[in-house]
Amino acid sequence: MNGFSWAAFGQGIGGAAAAALAVMLVTFAVAVAKGVHRIVDIAWGLAFTAVAVVSYAVSADGGGDGARRLLVTVLTIVWGLRLAGHIAARGWGHGEDARYEAMLDKAPGNRNLYALRTVYLLQGVLVVLVSLPVQAAQYVTGPLGPVAYAGCALWLVGLVFEAVGDRQLARFKADPANRGRLMDQGLWGWTRHPNYFGDFCVWWGLFLIVCDDPVVAAATVAGPLVMSLLLINGSGKRLLERHMANRPGFAEYTARTSGFLPLPPRKRAG
Repeated sequence: MNGFSWAAFGQGIGGAAAAALAVMLVTFAVAVAKGVHRIVDIAWGLAFTAVAVVSYAVSADGGGDGARRLLVTVLTIVWGLRLAGHIAARGWGHGEDARYEAMLDKAPGNRNLYALRTVYLLQGVLVVLVSLPVQAAQYVTGPLGPVAYAGCALWLVGLVFEAVGDRQLARFKADPANRGRLMDQGLWGWTRHPNYFGDFCVWWGLFLIVCDDPVVAAATVAGPLVMSLLLINGSGKRLLERHMANRPGFAEYTARTSGFLPLPPRKRAG
C-alpha cells in the first residue's frame, strides 16, 4: 500500500465532515432568511469544493503524492464551482422549487426544521460519503499511473457532457418558439440525461485516481456507487422522469432516446 496512512485519512474525514456541515448550515440560514430552500442545490457543488480544499489542507503532512493531491483537488473544485454557478444562474429570480414545496407541505411540524433534517443534513452526509475517493487520494503515496490518467480522461468526458448539455438546454428554453416542447436535440437526442451521465463519469473518473492503490480503491468505491444510485435511482433520473411523465411527447421521446448511457437515437415509430 506504499505507506498509506489510514490514521491520517480517518482524521481527514472528520475535517471533511466539518466542512460539509458548515456549508450546509450556512446555506440553511440563508434559505430560512429568504424563505426559499431551493438554494440547497447550489450548496451541493459548494460542499464538495469545501471538502476538497479542506482535505488538501489537512493532508499537507500526510505523505501523499503531491501531484495526485493537487490534481484531485483541482478537478473537484472545477466541477463543484461550475455546477454551483450553473444552478445559481438557472434559479435566479425564481421562487421555491416545486419538489421542495411538495415535500415541505408534508412536513410533520416546523417546515424549516424538517428541511434541515431531511435535506441539508442528509446532503452533508452524502457529500462526505461520495467524496471519499477525493479525500483518500490526498494520502496515496505512489506516483500517478495509467489508471489515474484514464480517470482524468473520464472526468473530462463527464465535465463536457454536463457543461454542453446544460448549455444546450438553457439555449433551448430561452427560445420562445420552444415553449411547451421537449428538448431532444444535441446531446439530449442521445441520452435523456446528459448532465446526470456527466456527473456519473466525473465521479468514476475521480475514483480511478485512487485506483493506483487497489486497497484504498476498495475502501472508497462506495463513493461513486452512491453517486450512481442517486443519479439513476434516487433524486436524479427517476424523480425527474416521474415529474415529466405526463408531458405531451414524453412517451415518444423515451421510446427513441436512451435513458442514461449515450446511444444513437432509435428510429421514430412509423
